[in-house]
Amino acid sequence: MASANDERTTTEKLQPTLRRRLGLSGKLLLLTIPLVMIAEVLIYVPSIANFWMNRLNGKLAAANTAALVLDAAPSGMVPESLSRQILDSIGARAVAIKMGQQRRLLASTGLPQAIGHDVDMRSLTAWSSIVDSFQMMLETGNQAIRVIGPPPGGGQFIEVVIDEAPLRQAMYVFSRNLLLVSLAIAILTAALVYLALHFLFVRPMRRLTENLVGFHENPESPARIIVPSNRSDEIGVAERELSDMQRDLVSMLHQKSRLAALGLAVSKINHDLRNLLASSQLLSDQLASVPDPRVQRFAPKLMRSLERAIAFCQSTLSYGRAQEAAPDRRMILIEPVVGEVRESAGLAADASVTWISAIERGLMIDADPDQLFRVLLNLVRNAAQALETLPRGDAAAMQIRITGRREGAVAIIEVSDTGPGIPPRTREHLFEAFQTSGRPGGSGLGLAIAAELVRAHGGEIHLVEGTIGAMFRITIPDRPVELLTVRNERARA
Repeated sequence: MASANDERTTTEKLQPTLRRRLGLSGKLLLLTIPLVMIAEVLIYVPSIANFWMNRLNGKLAAANTAALVLDAAPSGMVPESLSRQILDSIGARAVAIKMGQQRRLLASTGLPQAIGHDVDMRSLTAWSSIVDSFQMMLETGNQAIRVIGPPPGGGQFIEVVIDEAPLRQAMYVFSRNLLLVSLAIAILTAALVYLALHFLFVRPMRRLTENLVGFHENPESPARIIVPSNRSDEIGVAERELSDMQRDLVSMLHQKSRLAALGLAVSKINHDLRNLLASSQLLSDQLASVPDPRVQRFAPKLMRSLERAIAFCQSTLSYGRAQEAAPDRRMILIEPVVGEVRESAGLAADASVTWISAIERGLMIDADPDQLFRVLLNLVRNAAQALETLPRGDAAAMQIRITGRREGAVAIIEVSDTGPGIPPRTREHLFEAFQTSGRPGGSGLGLAIAAELVRAHGGEIHLVEGTIGAMFRITIPDRPVELLTVRNERARA
C-alpha cells in the first residue's frame, strides 16, 4: 500500500515537470506533426486512385492497339503463338470487342473460370475510383479483373481481362515511392515551417517570458527592463507596453522604498524630537509668568507654535498611511490663519520679501483651521524658497501675494510669488510625492500634502498657467449638508 502511494506521489511530481519541459517549441512541433500527416493522407489518397485509373487506362489503350492488329487479320489467320505474345506484351488474358450486336473475342490465353471485378471506365467517378483502388489494395490472391472502355472505330465497347496481382504490386511500389518522396517533402516543409514560426514567434515569446521571470526576481533593478525590438506587429506592441509598464513599476517601487526609508528615519527621531519639544513647552510656560511686556506679547505665540509642532510630530507618519485624518471643519476667519502663516514662515521680519495680503474683509471659510494652516504654510514656504534663488538686487520684485474671495458657496484662495516659476518638466507630476521642482532644500512632500488636505475638504488645488512666477489656486466649497442643517434650524426658530 505504501509503495503504491509512493508511486502515485512520484507520478504527480513528474507530471508538472513534464508539462513545464514541454514548452512552446515542443507544442509547436507536436502540432506540426499531425498536420503534416493529414496533408500526407490528403495527397496520397487521390494519388493512388489516379495511379490505378492510369494503369487501367493504359491497359485499355494497349488493348485497343492489339484489337486493331487482330481485327485487321482475316479470321483464323493469326497464329495462336502470336496472339499469346500480343497478350503477354500488354499483360492481359483476353481482349474482346463488341461491334453492334456481335461480341467478338479477339484473343485469349488461359481464361479464368470467374471474373472477380468489373470496372467500367466509361462511368467511373472520382469517389468510386478511390473506393475501388483501396479495395483492390486490401485484398489478397490473384483474381481476374475485366476492364471495359470505349473501343477504337465505331464499336460499342472493348474489354480486357487482366490479373489483379501485378496491378496490386505496382500500386504497392507506387505507394512506397510516393510516401518516401512525400515524407521527404513533408519533413523539409515541416522543418521550414517550424523554424519560421520558431524565429518569428517562439523566440520572441521566450524572450518575453524570460524577461518576466527575471524581472519578478528583482523588480527594482532597471537592468531587468526589457529592451523593445523594432517589430511593428502584436509582439512588438507587447514588448513596448511591457517596457513602459516595467519602467513605471521600477519608478513606483523606488518611490515606495524612499517612503519606507523616510518613515523609518522619522520614526527613529520622532520620540526624541517630541521630548525636546515638550521641554521647550515647559520653558515657554515659565516664560509666560515673566512680567516683561515683550515676553507677554510673544509668549502666547511661542506656546501656540510649540503646541502645533508637537501635534505635527504626533502625526508625522500620517502621510505614510492610507489618508490624513478627517478634517474638523467649521466656519473660520481666514485672516488670522494667514497672519500665523506669515509669522511661522519667518516673513514678518524679512524686509527683502514684500508680503501682500488681499483678502476680502470678514472672509470666512468652512475648513479645519490646522489643516488649512498646513496647506498655506507649505505653499508660502515654497514661494519663499523660490524667491531665494533670485538675486538680491531688486527687493521690490520679490513678492508673495495671498488673495481670498468667495464665489457663492465656494471660497477661493490664491498664493502667488514673483519667482522663476515651475519648470515645465515637473508640472505633470507636481502634486505627487518626491516630485520636487529642482530647488535646493525641497523634500518633494509639501505640495503632495497640501493637495491631499485640500481634497479631504472636497476642494481642488492647481497651478494657474500664464502668470509671473507661480500661482496656486485653492477652491474649497462649503458643506451643503451643514448649510441645509443651518437653514432647517433657522426655519424651526
